[in-house]
Amino acid sequence: MNHTPVVFIHGTWLHALSWESWAERFAGRGFHAFTPGWPGEAAAVGELRKSPGTIAGIGLDVLTDHYAGIVRSFDTAPVIVGHSVGGLIAQHLLAANIGRAAVAIAPAPINDIALPDAPARLWTPDLTDAEPLVTLSPGQFHHVFANTATAEESDRLFERYVVPAPRRLLDDLGHASAARERYAVVDVGNADRGPLLLISGQEDLLVPDSVTRAAYKQYGDSTAVTDLKQFADRAHSLVIDNGWRFVADYVLGWLEEYGLRTHPG
Repeated sequence: MNHTPVVFIHGTWLHALSWESWAERFAGRGFHAFTPGWPGEAAAVGELRKSPGTIAGIGLDVLTDHYAGIVRSFDTAPVIVGHSVGGLIAQHLLAANIGRAAVAIAPAPINDIALPDAPARLWTPDLTDAEPLVTLSPGQFHHVFANTATAEESDRLFERYVVPAPRRLLDDLGHASAARERYAVVDVGNADRGPLLLISGQEDLLVPDSVTRAAYKQYGDSTAVTDLKQFADRAHSLVIDNGWRFVADYVLGWLEEYGLRTHPG
């Protein structure tokens, strides 16, 4: 019996280390967990903060192609689990029949779905600012990203996981009055793709629950499996804050339901 690989894709303002607890949890349940970073992403959070220029020019095209290559490199098609922008990429890849199944957690919006302006305008940074990176302060992170966590927990999460985000990537997502990048378009009608699970946090200020529900509705005409799970009292930080295990265990149960743990060798 071979173990199913799982590729985790992190989102904006987080480092690949943000999946550390998930990777351990999934490995303990018989999966082979992989947490590859973005192209040019330093292995350590502190290193990336000191030299963030390595990710400054990354757009959604580069990021999506990067993970498409990783997913295709496995002999066994992996499950893809993505958060935020990673959730958008997971949907795009699955719809292109790349990957065995996908879980999109608080995913950046697909197709023509609009994203309301978040507090502090994180998705719509000042267009007059020529800086190639958009950096969060600890206060912004707590106010918008980890708004259901205590200040103490938010500061701890910030210190361990938070890094700058490329302005070009935000522009590509169409949240800065730019045209929607083609990699943000998902073939929601593909009936031949693997199962998809969409997850939202009902207190998410960055990607509101309404945005994830709108995505779920777009899949309504497809006969492929599409499920939605809404977590009450959870923010955009639901993959890293103290309630992460509830989300991870729900995903594990969903994968088990569809027989996506192991397969015959």
